[in-house]
Amino acid sequence: MDSGDEQDVPDAKGRKKRYHRHTPRQIQELESMFKVCPHPDEKQRMQLSRDLALEPRQIKFWFQNRRTQMKAQHDRADNCVLRAENDKIRAENIAMMEALKSVICPSCGGPPTHEDSYFDDQKLRMENARLKEELDHVSSIASKYLGRPVTQLPPVQPVSVSSLDLSVGVYSGPEVNPTLDLDLLRRNCSSAFPYPYTPAVSELEKPLMVEMATGAAEEVLRLVQTDQPLWVKSGSDGRDRLQLEIYDRMFQRSGQHLRFPHTRTETSRDSAPVAMNAMTLIDMFMDASKWAELFPSIVAKARTIEVLAAGMASSRSGSLVLMYEELQVLSPLVPTREFCFLRYCQQIESGMWVVADVSVDYPRDNQLGLSPRSRRLPSGCLIEETPDGYSKITWVEHMEIDANDQPHVLFKDLINSGTAFGAQRWITTLRRMCERFACSNVAGLPGRDLGVVSSPDGKRSMMKLAQRMVNNFCANVGASSDQKWTNVSGSNDVGVRVVLQKTSDAGQPSGVVLCAATSIWLPVSAERVFSLFKDERTRTQWHILSNGNTLQEVAHITNGSHPGNCISLLRGLSSSQNTMLLLQECCTDASGSVVVYSPIDLPAINIVMSGEDPSYVPLLPSGFAILPDGRSAGGQGASSSSTPMVGSSGSLVTVAYQIHLSSLPSAKLNMESVMTVNHLIGTTVQQIKVALNCADA
Repeated sequence: MDSGDEQDVPDAKGRKKRYHRHTPRQIQELESMFKVCPHPDEKQRMQLSRDLALEPRQIKFWFQNRRTQMKAQHDRADNCVLRAENDKIRAENIAMMEALKSVICPSCGGPPTHEDSYFDDQKLRMENARLKEELDHVSSIASKYLGRPVTQLPPVQPVSVSSLDLSVGVYSGPEVNPTLDLDLLRRNCSSAFPYPYTPAVSELEKPLMVEMATGAAEEVLRLVQTDQPLWVKSGSDGRDRLQLEIYDRMFQRSGQHLRFPHTRTETSRDSAPVAMNAMTLIDMFMDASKWAELFPSIVAKARTIEVLAAGMASSRSGSLVLMYEELQVLSPLVPTREFCFLRYCQQIESGMWVVADVSVDYPRDNQLGLSPRSRRLPSGCLIEETPDGYSKITWVEHMEIDANDQPHVLFKDLINSGTAFGAQRWITTLRRMCERFACSNVAGLPGRDLGVVSSPDGKRSMMKLAQRMVNNFCANVGASSDQKWTNVSGSNDVGVRVVLQKTSDAGQPSGVVLCAATSIWLPVSAERVFSLFKDERTRTQWHILSNGNTLQEVAHITNGSHPGNCISLLRGLSSSQNTMLLLQECCTDASGSVVVYSPIDLPAINIVMSGEDPSYVPLLPSGFAILPDGRSAGGQGASSSSTPMVGSSGSLVTVAYQIHLSSLPSAKLNMESVMTVNHLIGTTVQQIKVALNCADA
């Protein structure tokens, strides 16, 4: 079949560029397909490729160019119509203006008044009432957070609240868009903003928030740089613990920060070098979407509500952002923690920045339905550049929690010890993620690391696909407000929790997906559990869907210094399953581990390995989240129930499966599906216990 001819065409610089000309038959077939389907999927493009003897990439580019051409034609036609309509309206407007010049008032003989003075007075009264209400609201914020009434504040204009340089105002530069994606927010945030969207912070509130943020930055800096007696080493785990009485005296906070009738306080501090330069870190911290991508196992959701100050473009110094986030532990049993907070970045000296967070009462809490049961007192980190291109991070977490919110008995020790949301978890996760980013940029790797991945572009594409898989798993296994978990009967004390989700994203199967999860306590270390799940040779011991089929690793990509941090491509040795593979990523650090996997067919993985964009490869990840149970080592053996035994130490394991129920968005959960899920989860849990020699736990 004739696939067209090629000729050399000189470009603007005189160089010759290879230009492909399609045959009339190819163009006719492509045009016919375009009329039926302007956006062909991968299978349709592959069929056209075979029929017309063209590369899939050529088919893809032709349709992209044709859609662009069609859009340009429509735009030109629309512009012509709008131009004519605009000319007509302009002419009518000129005619009306001329007619108004000759109109006189019938009662006084003069020109008519534009509005009734009565309505002017009414509008002024309404505006005055609105401003008074807003001033009362600002005064209540000032007295609560700044410790003095609003009458004692400096004048609003000009603002002079600190020696720190701030440029207050909504940033309208090219890098940050302060407006909200309303549709996205309604899907992924428990607090959907009212429509139409209005600015979150009034001009009267901005100076107060600036003062709160700068004060928080100064406090974080002192918390980072002060040791004893403000901080002491804990005798049980050697971590830094804040002495609250000394803290209250030092910062004159006693009784001012309490919000709930009964509270408990979580404080922690940790420090470590990370493999990323300081400016890249700061850019990721100040961007809500990048912040969530950097910590997928901790940050369930994050949104920028409003950018209050852009800061300096070169250093981000002076940047101030009002943000919302939801923090999670990877289990449906642990409620998330919601925060609406200010994040402020300030450069202290050359090569040193402080990034500070402090919770703030959102001005429209009642409208948004926010009901946070936790509050972040001044927290954050000090970022210092090091000569080797790394950064030293010192992290401080300081929260007050509603004491009435008691965690599930399985996670009680982990939560109450402050480990679940403490500084060490943030630091260890950040170190691992920075190592992952560094590995994705390494050009030359040993042969085993590359396996069947043929190019650096293929390696990066594989890592991008695996990261999306892990992010999807973390987003679907936690107790985020998006997840309406239903408890169904199960084989352990916790039971099996299920949630139905309608998906239409290109990277997921379309229709209804069932996520089923359960959490168990095991009297073995988290490291031993991770080793069981990571090793493909022991997979048949717990993976009932493998049907006893042994798996072989055909590709391996290292993504961290720990040998357990890696991406694998697994293939069944059975000849009947050679077209279906498993993509698996293992992540581990001192705070916990995840093992996530998803089936993927051979044509899709070939596209990814060639370096193409993996965004449209469908994934349905399942896997495990493994956490230490928060108890000290030196336990007394296995307990006879799923409740941790006093004095013992072990691990908390969340088992999660995602199952595509139906391609129809109206599908419902039926009894057969419930029984299938119960059997799948229950059998998996039992086989895990058998493999770890703790079947009676």
